[in-house]
Amino acid sequence: MIDINAHILLIYTGGTIGMVENPVTGSLEPFDFAHLNSHLPELQRFRFHVDHIVFDPVIDSSDITPEHWKKIVYVIESNYNKYDGFVILHGTDTMAYTASALSFMIENLHKPVVLTGAQLPIGKLRTDAKENLITALEIAADKDVLGNPIVPEVCIFFQNDLLRGNRTTKVNADNFNAFKSYNYPNLGKSGIQIRYDRKVIHQPDYDKKTVFHYFLDTRIATLKLFPGISPHTVEAVLMQKNIKAVILETYGSGNAPLSSWFIDSIREAVKRGIVIVNITQCNTGMVDMQRYETGRELLRAGVISGSDATFETAVAKLMFLIGHKYSKEDIQIRMRVPLIGEITRFEDRVNETI
Repeated sequence: MIDINAHILLIYTGGTIGMVENPVTGSLEPFDFAHLNSHLPELQRFRFHVDHIVFDPVIDSSDITPEHWKKIVYVIESNYNKYDGFVILHGTDTMAYTASALSFMIENLHKPVVLTGAQLPIGKLRTDAKENLITALEIAADKDVLGNPIVPEVCIFFQNDLLRGNRTTKVNADNFNAFKSYNYPNLGKSGIQIRYDRKVIHQPDYDKKTVFHYFLDTRIATLKLFPGISPHTVEAVLMQKNIKAVILETYGSGNAPLSSWFIDSIREAVKRGIVIVNITQCNTGMVDMQRYETGRELLRAGVISGSDATFETAVAKLMFLIGHKYSKEDIQIRMRVPLIGEITRFEDRVNETI
């Protein structure tokens, strides 16, 4: 039920959704959000109130950095008591990274934070921007019969799908259905009505305050395995100065070569204090290093399982944990357990299949 008294803050960071075509040059440029209603007259039919904040300058999503994540969180924190929900307009290329980061940076979130964007600018005739924006605003204003928001978590709405932000990845550069959540159900689906799956939506503790975090550390690297990977390539990643953690993208359920040089390199990196997190290159499924000997060797070398985390979530979670100066042992523990529904516990996934 949409709260007609709701106040929603629309935050435009940049991206295709907020672009219009310059009639003289033909190039795309940000439109003036002061004239939002002229581009989207449907907004005038909303009975709730929408304000907006525009980043200056606007940011192409390819240029997004953790500093921009902090700015978004600061805007939300500064306006948290004034608004019932927040909609963030963001470029699609790094939207899943931003959604993942915000899910960790805003602890015990009580209100919807809905990210959306578009594959075509809002000024284009066939744009997907209008439907994405209108529905995202409705989701941000939706409340249950008790007056609580229906979706009090960081999420992405795109082309009819409402997805948990830290479970989402971009899968298509050309079509409107650009995002998928392979290892977690949709939070909702829009059609004639917006249908929510309430049992899979995270519920906060309303008796406790929302806490905003700003500490992030980018001293991480990624090592994606491929047949024929050389010792020089592996060492170039593992021997980087000041590196704190490495995301190891393995095959299948967490498998890697059994070559002694490879396992020795991994073991030595762990001994030097580097946290190595194993995630699968597959879209669907989770890491189980007990299944095959190739995985067990990694386990014995000190590699920890990233369960079914997306790459985007693994990046954001490590930046968050390292930024908060947790010890290596604490990071290893926290990477194996869900902090905000970003991974599935192994025992939960096993129980689902019994």
